[in-house]
Amino acid sequence: MLVLLPPSEGKASSGRGAPLKLESLSLPGLTAAREAVLAELVELCAADEERARRVLGLSEGLRGEVAKNVELRTAGARPAGQIYTGVLYDALDLPSLDAAAKRRAARSLLVFSGLWGAVRTGDRIPSYRCSMDVKLPRLGALGAHWRPALAEAVPEAAGGGLLLDLRSSSYAAAWKPQGELAARTATVRVLHAQIDPATGAQKRSVVSHFNKATKGRLVRDLLGAGAAPKNPAALVAVLRDLGHVVEAREPARAGQPWALDVVVTQIH
Repeated sequence: MLVLLPPSEGKASSGRGAPLKLESLSLPGLTAAREAVLAELVELCAADEERARRVLGLSEGLRGEVAKNVELRTAGARPAGQIYTGVLYDALDLPSLDAAAKRRAARSLLVFSGLWGAVRTGDRIPSYRCSMDVKLPRLGALGAHWRPALAEAVPEAAGGGLLLDLRSSSYAAAWKPQGELAARTATVRVLHAQIDPATGAQKRSVVSHFNKATKGRLVRDLLGAGAAPKNPAALVAVLRDLGHVVEAREPARAGQPWALDVVVTQIH
């Protein structure tokens, strides 16, 4: 099973570890594309802070993120699982997993990134700011930049198993499963079910902030249970056994992923 995750906008500090070694990152087929983004991002941020802030879509209060990007080649690097923070990663809580679950996380989690393309949680990276919807002056839109390289790297990483795609829309646009791999892919939507006091009928709504927390808990449950479903139908069964309320929509035609709705009655 390969689980595709979005990164987090907020990130922990780089710390004092050894600096980045691009050649040591997983998915080595992405190295050239990573170097191209890294080089332009560092150059842009070093040359003109105000222009870099606009290109990166940062508010005035986040101006300091530009300076962080200037130091990307020399800043300390830490495992990506420690760098990414935020709602999903707080709920996933990688540090508190037992040793076996941590090993499963290192093998099965792949985090998409505007700067790195995609990394494993054990890959050592510095803290950075560069989302997938950024358009760099020379390279252009990062989603388009990454598409050819990811089209080679991600199917290879997925192998012949299940692909659980939990990415947000901008990261999902950078790579989409095709053909036979799409048939082994499941996407997840989180719905909040509430009872309308006036009618007694159940109403459902898509949640945003708590969508991330639910996905983090879902992945944590799978890792903790040592679950290894081979296809979307088996995934549905596993999630139900783990106590999740899941409704599945099989593809309408070949070459499309399964769509899973995870229904929650409490959002926290």
